[in-house]
Amino acid sequence: MAETKLYGHKLTPSLSFLSSLTTLRRHVAPFPSRVSFNTPKPPRLRVLAMAIKKSPKRLKYSAPRFTKEDGLLYVEADELGADTWKLEPVIELLKRGAVGVIPTDTVYAIVCDLKSNSAIERLRRIKNIEPSKPLSILCRSLRDIDTYTTGFPRGDGQGHANIFRAVKQCLPGPYTFILTASKELPKQCVRYGTTTAKYASRKNVGVRMPDDAICQAILEKMDSPLISTSVRSPKENEWMVDPVVIADIYGPEGLDFVVDGGIRVADPSTVVDMTGSSPKIIRQGKGPKLQWMVAEDDNGSGFRVEDLIPSAT
Repeated sequence: MAETKLYGHKLTPSLSFLSSLTTLRRHVAPFPSRVSFNTPKPPRLRVLAMAIKKSPKRLKYSAPRFTKEDGLLYVEADELGADTWKLEPVIELLKRGAVGVIPTDTVYAIVCDLKSNSAIERLRRIKNIEPSKPLSILCRSLRDIDTYTTGFPRGDGQGHANIFRAVKQCLPGPYTFILTASKELPKQCVRYGTTTAKYASRKNVGVRMPDDAICQAILEKMDSPLISTSVRSPKENEWMVDPVVIADIYGPEGLDFVVDGGIRVADPSTVVDMTGSSPKIIRQGKGPKLQWMVAEDDNGSGFRVEDLIPSAT
């Protein structure tokens, strides 16, 4: 056993003293004297290969199928309305003042929002419509017709027929009805020209409710009717029924979109003048002559059919 000198005295430590000293050392330095700084390697992880099955429906309908070239939006839609979700970009463009082409139950039409004055002027420039030519409106319901016109005669019990009841049986359908415009209709439809001096008052307007799934789907999402004019070839003055050809010819003129609903038959609507004493057909088209209608040769009319050709689709 080792001896220790303390102030000149020899001390021999006892076993109990050595035990206490060892305990004190453990409390003061509890960590081992040799410390290793080698970081232990992490355990090896197993990587499992997992095959994720993608939903074909989600991939197929994840985005509208349309192409946009040179600023022209071209949308191919099912003519029966099975994929009306593709029309959402078109509706947004119309609400922002766009001018484009959509199908109707007769021929294709160049349309724009009725509340956009700048869009109406652009439509006239694209189609090169003279200031003296009228524009028609595409309505989604009879309520729209009552808002922007004085409506159909409803009879008064004094021998005047209730034409409104008869019209309800053929709308929606391939007819353009000439009615007296109300104050709600924009001036571009009832007055023509770019300056006040050139304005000529006109109180009548052509209204349509097309029986077409694509057209109705667009109208249902709009806040107001659409200004409309039929699509004709600038040179041959014939109806244009192929949307691809329409895009090629009118696209460079400033169209914003074309909705392709398939090739249509060159069969325009039947134009009926409702402003006289009796409903008068001034252009026989796709809509058949009904019993309450009068043929043009039967009576005089205040309208000429050539005045209505640009707007009556």
